[in-house]
Amino acid sequence: MRGGQTATSNPEPYADFFDFIALGDGEELLPEIGLVLELGQASGLSREALLLDLAQVPGVYVPQFYTMAADGSVHPHRADVPQRVLRRVATPIPAYSVGLVPYVETVHDRLVIEVRRGCTRGCRFCQPGMLTRPARDVEPEQVIAAVEQGLEATGYDELSLLSLSCSDYLALPAVGIELRNRLREEKISLSLPSQRVDRFDENIAQMLGGNRQAGLTFAPEAGTQRLRDIVNKGLSNEELLRGVKTAYEQGWDRIKLYFMIGLPGETDTDVVGIAETVRWLQQECSQRGRKPLSFNLTISNFTPKPHTPFQWHSVSTTEFKRKQNLLRQEFRYLRGLKVNFTDVRISAMEDFVGRGDRRLGTVVQRAWELGAGMDSWWESTDRAFAAWTQAIAESGLTWKYRLVEQGEWNLFPSPGAEMTSGPPPLDAPLPWDHLDTGIDKQWLQADLERALAAAIVPDCSFDGCSHCGVCGSDFGHNIVIAPPPIPAFLGSSAIEPQRVQRLRVWFGKQGDMALVGHLDLLRLFDRALRRAKLPIGFSNGFHPTPRLAFASALPLGATSSGELVDFELTTAMPPEIFQTQLAAQLPAEIPLYHTAVVDLKAPAATQLLTQAEYEITVRVQPPTDGETSPAEWQPWVNAILTVTEVWIDHITKSGKPQAINLRDRLFTLEVVEGMAETAVLQYVGSCRNDGTLFRPEHLITMLERVSQREFQLHQVHRRQLLLAETVALGTEGAPTSGTEPV
Repeated sequence: MRGGQTATSNPEPYADFFDFIALGDGEELLPEIGLVLELGQASGLSREALLLDLAQVPGVYVPQFYTMAADGSVHPHRADVPQRVLRRVATPIPAYSVGLVPYVETVHDRLVIEVRRGCTRGCRFCQPGMLTRPARDVEPEQVIAAVEQGLEATGYDELSLLSLSCSDYLALPAVGIELRNRLREEKISLSLPSQRVDRFDENIAQMLGGNRQAGLTFAPEAGTQRLRDIVNKGLSNEELLRGVKTAYEQGWDRIKLYFMIGLPGETDTDVVGIAETVRWLQQECSQRGRKPLSFNLTISNFTPKPHTPFQWHSVSTTEFKRKQNLLRQEFRYLRGLKVNFTDVRISAMEDFVGRGDRRLGTVVQRAWELGAGMDSWWESTDRAFAAWTQAIAESGLTWKYRLVEQGEWNLFPSPGAEMTSGPPPLDAPLPWDHLDTGIDKQWLQADLERALAAAIVPDCSFDGCSHCGVCGSDFGHNIVIAPPPIPAFLGSSAIEPQRVQRLRVWFGKQGDMALVGHLDLLRLFDRALRRAKLPIGFSNGFHPTPRLAFASALPLGATSSGELVDFELTTAMPPEIFQTQLAAQLPAEIPLYHTAVVDLKAPAATQLLTQAEYEITVRVQPPTDGETSPAEWQPWVNAILTVTEVWIDHITKSGKPQAINLRDRLFTLEVVEGMAETAVLQYVGSCRNDGTLFRPEHLITMLERVSQREFQLHQVHRRQLLLAETVALGTEGAPTSGTEPV
């Protein structure tokens, strides 16, 4: 099965690899697919019969029942499947956004709530804006309820309201200010992934931030008003300046801007206009006593997408390179810029695959066999491009890729430029014509003609119908909710409450939790505290953080039964109740053993930490000469305890070499269990947060020095951390490693 917008907008290059492909929204479609599969398997249907049943479900495309014609068009080869496959549309349900919370940091590590689905702006280059019609707003009350329930269930400290264009959700200012008011004491940050600069105002500026100020990204797309009209961006220079100036006045010193080059009808004046627009914005947005406004620019290469008015247009890679160089020359005279250009080769490959037909199946398979994979991460563009070009050559399609490189369908040649090939007729078959997105192909052709005349089509969510063909019984109609009144903004959170209690918790880290790093462990505890609604204090400053301090970071991959963490609370509570509530929100592999009240004026555990007790499993390697030599674990341990010096070279954080005597940092060592090649050793070594550490790897070094053999470290378990007061008491007064979890 396959889903997702990129592959489903034109699935033909991947048709050979999938039994069926789901088109459109999945909330209603996926349960229907599951029901067909369940009933088919229970009835013992053959594979072909099961796929035939799936092909009857609106929104399911089964490629094996369709054949590509010589002109690239696709048609069914049996009468019992649809001529055209309908894309599915569903009503967004914000509550579905609340999912599992990972233990490790992810790319979008926050609660994401959908506020609007679909976009009717009509930007002629934008595939999502065409494929997701009609627009469907979510009721403001549903958004607010989903946010409150989601934060309570997940413990996230960051929230994002999701839409193709959040600013077109008219209730956004009211919803955002209401959320900021309700969450002002919770240290929650709010971000908007996409917003239009012409709708950015003080209300939206007040929404953003909270725990930390979110970044701002705007997409003018083109550097001149004429070109923005051609692509139907619906953005004037005055609106652009007003939005950027509002952001600067509200405290943003750096803004990210997206531009494209290679758009239809673009001239060198439009390309240079990008630099002139940036220069103009910097000049207009300046205040005495503040550092100038700076920009992060992303200059991407326009690649045509199926189902858009610009699907009949492309630009040569040579022209892209020339325009990039032209911009680089202009940017030399501007300060406060960080510019990123998209690799031209990747753009050409996107064009080649994105508008390809079934002949590309062999290319995709061969490229994968040559090592192409996860190319969108740009980790090795040269290697990925080499794999794709070799796959194209072996498949005999180099001629087709060369057409793309030369600007195969350039309907808008630059003045004086010679077209490499004539444009195809607009009614020629396309590989994706058998997919019914609701938009009439004739309307896309007419909109392309309007682009030639730089004619603007208004947003049909707020103005008259554009007659694109979507609205009707199959896809529904635009649902636009009138904006409710905007509540008064109550401001940021009040002064942080006074800390009244410190609790010290002894806990373990067992099983798979050993693979969770220290920073992820911090986030895990933070979210558990929020879910448990415990009165944790926060630091002051621009980025408030919860007041919890671990005594020492445990090495990745090590388990433990003796970790320590201090919590500072704004409301006193019995230690046993705190432990019970926190334990209920933690994984079973992070047991809590004991909780004690510690004086607020006493040193923190990280300051008192002096030693750590480890239990490690070690394996000795056979001699390299092939002779057998028995392990002598106790004599090796005795030899280590007898010596007074074992020196190693250490590089400090500042990069300076430093000689360290490991023997000074080892206090006790014994053999717990010694076998032929493997032994369990237990030791107490230095563990101070000033860098005076005795790591398990250090013991391996000492064993190799005294035995002249090689060793492998198989398992590390930290039994307990010893504080200065604990050491003075002879380890009395602190829970032992054998204490059972609560």
